[in-house]
Amino acid sequence: MKTMNWKLMAGLSVIGLSASSFAAMAQDAAATGGIEDIVVTAQKKSENLQSVPISVSAIGGDKIANMNLTSLQGLQGSVPNVQIDNFANTPQSAVFNIRGIGVIEPDPYAGNTVGIVVDGVPQFFSMGALLDTYDVDRVEILRGPQGTLFGANTTGGVVNVVTKRPSGEFGGYVKGTYGNWNRFDLSAAFDAPIVQDKLALRVAGIHSQRDGWVTNTFNGKSMGDKNLDAVRATLVYTPDSDLKITLQGEHVATRNGAPVVVNGGRPYGGYLNGPEANYVPAGTYWNGSVLPMYESPCAGTGTCKAPKKYFSGNNEVPDTSDMNTYFGIGTIEYSNSPIGDITSITGYKNFTLFEYTDQDGTAKTNNATRRQTKAWSLSQELRTAFDVNDSINAVVGGFYMKNHYEHYQMYHLDFALPGLAQLNLQDQDNESLSAFAQTYVDLTDRLKLQAGVRYTHEKTDAVATLDSALSVPALTSPNWAVDSVLGDLRKGPHQVNAGGSKSWDQVGWKIGLDYELGQNQLVYASWARGFKSGGFTGRISNATDGSTPFDPETVDTFEVGLKADFLDRRLRTNFAAFMTNYRDMQVAQIGYDSVRREQYNRILNAGKAEIKGFEAEITAVPTEGLTLRGSLAYLDAKYKTFDYVENGTSYNLKGYDLQDAPKWSSTLGINYSYALPNDARIVADASWSYTAKKFYTAIRDTPRSTVQATYLIDALLTYHAPDDKYTVGLWGKNLLDKRYIATVYDSPGYMGLTGYAPPRQYGVSVGVNF
Repeated sequence: MKTMNWKLMAGLSVIGLSASSFAAMAQDAAATGGIEDIVVTAQKKSENLQSVPISVSAIGGDKIANMNLTSLQGLQGSVPNVQIDNFANTPQSAVFNIRGIGVIEPDPYAGNTVGIVVDGVPQFFSMGALLDTYDVDRVEILRGPQGTLFGANTTGGVVNVVTKRPSGEFGGYVKGTYGNWNRFDLSAAFDAPIVQDKLALRVAGIHSQRDGWVTNTFNGKSMGDKNLDAVRATLVYTPDSDLKITLQGEHVATRNGAPVVVNGGRPYGGYLNGPEANYVPAGTYWNGSVLPMYESPCAGTGTCKAPKKYFSGNNEVPDTSDMNTYFGIGTIEYSNSPIGDITSITGYKNFTLFEYTDQDGTAKTNNATRRQTKAWSLSQELRTAFDVNDSINAVVGGFYMKNHYEHYQMYHLDFALPGLAQLNLQDQDNESLSAFAQTYVDLTDRLKLQAGVRYTHEKTDAVATLDSALSVPALTSPNWAVDSVLGDLRKGPHQVNAGGSKSWDQVGWKIGLDYELGQNQLVYASWARGFKSGGFTGRISNATDGSTPFDPETVDTFEVGLKADFLDRRLRTNFAAFMTNYRDMQVAQIGYDSVRREQYNRILNAGKAEIKGFEAEITAVPTEGLTLRGSLAYLDAKYKTFDYVENGTSYNLKGYDLQDAPKWSSTLGINYSYALPNDARIVADASWSYTAKKFYTAIRDTPRSTVQATYLIDALLTYHAPDDKYTVGLWGKNLLDKRYIATVYDSPGYMGLTGYAPPRQYGVSVGVNF
């Protein structure tokens, strides 16, 4: 209890600091104008953040660029009640969790509960959803169900990414970054007015590379290397003041090292009912490895702890994880039409991911996978915003999405029998059609009612197969040797054949009131219902798991909030408290059949869960050039009803914590801009973040699934030349070089597979603007 009180005190200390500066704020307010407005599109229209009755955080593109964040995962720990991670042994698969609601499963069949939206286009697949954050205008994170305006599969919330648009004038920038771990980034953007005031172009791109911070015991080389190239072109055509057409295309190519699996040596018998053939004691050498076997970060069935130096092992597979993504958007905005302001957004995305993984993370030949996913998604939204009268306005529209993926995983099980392999094939089509309406009614000059509803029809067609074969060549063999076996298995007839077809119809809604207390002061209350559709398990071990669909889940969230600026906008306090009733919650189960001695996968529908909590965000400008910021979030996310069965044993999980749902999180930050002669300036920024202990990838909250509490300090110091013609910055992340477990997958009957959080990173950045 004392520990929790200290954490609460730390998270709220910025309030006391701000209060002590009230007098100074009032004196300086007239001179500087206070805290700047932030424009967001959380309700699919441009609004001041402080007037939006939603719990939403906005991170500006300049902050993302200054901290040299290359993907959304870099925001982990910086936003209240938001977790941004990846699955432990598949770094390309995103795991987003907002207010305790998220999906921890690497394959696409599980869907998402947090919507990722890029320039109005929802991203259906979690693979590749840890988006590259180059040339971004802002990232908005909306907490709570957003189904009315953003559709199904947003029961947790929405991460809304808005990229930069052409300015209509010649200009641009070039920025280079060099840091430890042999990091090198080069990014640039160029604006050109092709036809003055009519046609404008913006082209942006990035190259980013670094070494991994894990050492391979087999050959002594780095693991988890990153190499990314991306380019985006945006063309805006404005023939007149009422019509705007935007065309956008992007290509992203990653050539990363294979996923890193951390396992480690432990005493014989350290596997819970598992295959002792995987026994690899620490300090031993296998297959001519240059380094000895490393100690497991997970001692037996206890909790996991990151060592000072990171090790893994890969002797079985090529060091390959390649992904190619093509993404196109067409947006038409037609204002002042007879039926209102019309917006049409068409999106298409296509990607291929191919990678190898040494799944045991040792220099011993135990088990490995070769995986490939090919997928595409097509979406179309058409909506109109109009005024019914002086007091009522509305948004009405429709949405359609179709997506398809094909996935195979060849799993080599040499620990069981040399040359034994299994092939899992997945082939799924998903279709979604919905209609929605959202209304805003001015009941008085200060009191506003909002009400919205969305009807959605979704359908899934799924096929999943599983085949086993003997004498399969090792993955280090030439590809043609493996491909011949792969081709024969894919032809069938299949040993296990599963799947099915099913559709679901759901209705979600939102109703709320907001009241303007005074200028820039708003209180609100709302009730939102969201849902996530059902589906079919794709990664199977038997026909039953793949042929029995899991049901939709439903969420009801009740929220109250306050958004207020005080002292001539020198102090900003945003607060939201919520309670969520979660029914038929979909939980990904990766279990171990102790009789058949094999893993299995399925999506369970838990009975009920209840989630309560709050978020508080505070910004203060006590004097010119100085900005203080802080946040505090609390989350109580527990199962209310869940009778869980594992290996014939029943467990009552009432009161157990939900996965990936830390109870406390907080941040503190300070930014100071010091003016120099000739309008040059130096900007210093430092931030501290705390995330409490949480459980990851284990339904029963096992000790091995525990991710410890984390404390991180980041900082930057940047010189801005007059008129920002160029900048030179020093930056650092995790300055105290704390070593943490970031993800852990308690593989039932096998081992704890862990992923490490980044160690200390630092470097220098130089940018030129023109």
